[in-house]
Amino acid sequence: MNPVGGHRPLRKTILMTRTIGIIGSGLVGKAVAHLAIAAGYDVVISNSRGPDTISALVQELGPLARAGTVDDVIAAGDIVTLSVPLASFERLPADKFAGKVVLDQTNYYPGMGGFHRTDLDKGELTSSELLQRHLRGAKLVKGLHNLSWIHMESNARPKGDAARTTLPIAGDDAAAKGAVTSFLETIGYHVVDAGSLADSWRIEPGTPIYFWRYAPVVPEGVSGDEAKEIYQQRGEPVSPAEARTLIDEAVRPSPIGGTLEGMPQVHVDLFLEQASADTVRR
Repeated sequence: MNPVGGHRPLRKTILMTRTIGIIGSGLVGKAVAHLAIAAGYDVVISNSRGPDTISALVQELGPLARAGTVDDVIAAGDIVTLSVPLASFERLPADKFAGKVVLDQTNYYPGMGGFHRTDLDKGELTSSELLQRHLRGAKLVKGLHNLSWIHMESNARPKGDAARTTLPIAGDDAAAKGAVTSFLETIGYHVVDAGSLADSWRIEPGTPIYFWRYAPVVPEGVSGDEAKEIYQQRGEPVSPAEARTLIDEAVRPSPIGGTLEGMPQVHVDLFLEQASADTVRR
């Protein structure tokens, strides 16, 4: 299924052979890859186990995709997405990212993967500022992080569609934000600028624009397969004006960071089901 509402992908010539590098081949990375390829981008994707372990995924994605090492992805990508847990950031080869536009999809969930930082807990810096410090020469932009892998494809819509929703970004480099905005608009979203990386707390877990505005409401009393079917549909669209209001009215969460306790059971069930199926296919 085409993620942008059944419309044809944009012609490849329009995109001038732009390449999206994706670090992470899990549920999030796969969703980004599907959206990018549907829009006509070339994709190079990697994981921590090596290119040979994602040959089935590359076959599924088609001729615009290829597997590579993390270094391959960084070298090839005009935009490089971090579609991996924040806990793994210190394993990223910082020196390789110099000059690269990096799309930060990570989120801070204290304790997840054994990862916990007092400076993040105290709000001394945002998780994206932490990543920018590690990836010193990169041009990092926070974005495509505030909706789940389930809803990335279902919410994407072509320009002019009344159901097209809005995603926020944040970053310190204007040109990098422009590149990421163009990418997100091409794969199916309106975009609003939430400010600098220091401002990115306004679009982190626990804020009004994070997660819930992009998920549909599952009626009470619905369970099992019907609940899963409903939950995988798009949420109500967020207009650029509404997104701006949600960002501007955000109050810094306390405690800082996300938690799994508030996730609906259907989300957890789908994660376990799809993550397990993905593991079996590898």
